[in-house]
Amino acid sequence: MSNRLFALPTILATAALAACHTTPAPSSGYLASYDGLDPRGSRSAAIQQRRDDAASDAVVSVFLQPAVFSPGVGEQLTPGERARVLSEVDRQICFEMSERFAIAPDPTDDSATVRTAVVRVHATGRLGSAASAAVGYFVPILDVRVPATTGGLAIESEMLEAGSDRQIAAISWARNAQYVGRDSPSLSRIGDALQMAEPMGDAVGDAFASKARKVQDIPRPDPCAAFGPRRNISRTVAGFAVGQFTGLYHPEVEGTGRGPRP
Repeated sequence: MSNRLFALPTILATAALAACHTTPAPSSGYLASYDGLDPRGSRSAAIQQRRDDAASDAVVSVFLQPAVFSPGVGEQLTPGERARVLSEVDRQICFEMSERFAIAPDPTDDSATVRTAVVRVHATGRLGSAASAAVGYFVPILDVRVPATTGGLAIESEMLEAGSDRQIAAISWARNAQYVGRDSPSLSRIGDALQMAEPMGDAVGDAFASKARKVQDIPRPDPCAAFGPRRNISRTVAGFAVGQFTGLYHPEVEGTGRGPRP
């Protein structure tokens, strides 16, 4: 207990940094328009978005273009790491959009198009993660990360009207792993980026569907089945067990970022 109390000042000293850790990514030029993007309140992410509610409510189905990297982004990553980040971004967006819209397997004249770009990715610091895991041995309640070694993800995404390039909705979203919280350290350079993909998908789904559109049951067959099961109990249990033992997030064990790429 004394060791945990000794680490408490570290938590308190870094907690003030957590709320302002993520800064917005500069506009990349990927979106058809940046007009009307308004900031949205969030304690951990930097979000700007806009939506034409009437146009969004009229959308029945969407075609999801595979995500891409903006020019010059992610060049420090290997081709395999880049593919895994894009796969997880695609996976999480597909999961969330399929609960709100029908997913068209191919572009059609009746389907809106969703296009997404990764506009910033910060690699996770391995040495900092190892130090964080050591601290976590004494303070297991929260993940305390070493400043300047956390990774993150930023995307721009938009929904375009069927048969045209008119923008129905758009979002600019960025989030870095927090210094104090539930973002686990990882020895994978893309560990934090992969962890950020799930809240990113949630934000995209919320940004593109108005409150008038109710979340629907997952269709059968699952239009996102190519990315694997939405809930893999065995991987979840394995990831939890490994995390408890090492204090680290292991994307290979969790199965994140392993879906197919075109």
